[in-house]
Amino acid sequence: MDLTKKHFDAVVVVEGKDDTIRLKQFFPGIETIETNGSDVPETVLIQLQKLAHKREIIVLTDPDLNGERIRRLVTEAVPTAKQAFITRREGEPHKKGSLGVEHASKNALVKALSDLHEKKQPVSDLTRAKYQKLGLASGPNSRKLRELVGNKLRIGYGNGKQFYHRLQTFGISLAELKQAVKEVQDED
Repeated sequence: MDLTKKHFDAVVVVEGKDDTIRLKQFFPGIETIETNGSDVPETVLIQLQKLAHKREIIVLTDPDLNGERIRRLVTEAVPTAKQAFITRREGEPHKKGSLGVEHASKNALVKALSDLHEKKQPVSDLTRAKYQKLGLASGPNSRKLRELVGNKLRIGYGNGKQFYHRLQTFGISLAELKQAVKEVQDED
């Protein structure tokens, strides 16, 4: 997607009007559909399913539990939806408020909308044993490591099981994962 164009072919699914306002601030022609909370109405899911036949759907939600719930519901309804992620740090409010897309900088939003992930048939050479051996599950620092690796790969955070599933879903190879783990460990 060319983010410099006034009109985008894709429709971006966001949580609320503040997210839409923020995106339009930097990308004037962008079109959004708001879920208005984590309990996505059936009418919105049906609208997205119909729209997906004609337009690309991108899910860009807050990096929190409610955002993950929305992402899951939308992706179940529209499996072809592409996924865009901001990190928790990119979504932190500058003064007060809750974590969210509405606080992200232009740079963070450009990164998120430029680095899209889509569901792929699981063909990854990553196994659960290799995943655990890298320290991403059941270790003393596994939570923090998953967060850092999720940021590096721009696929968001998840608990041990969710994160493994996300790596599989997006077809992240063992080599890609090892490289990301090495990079975040070298940064520490």
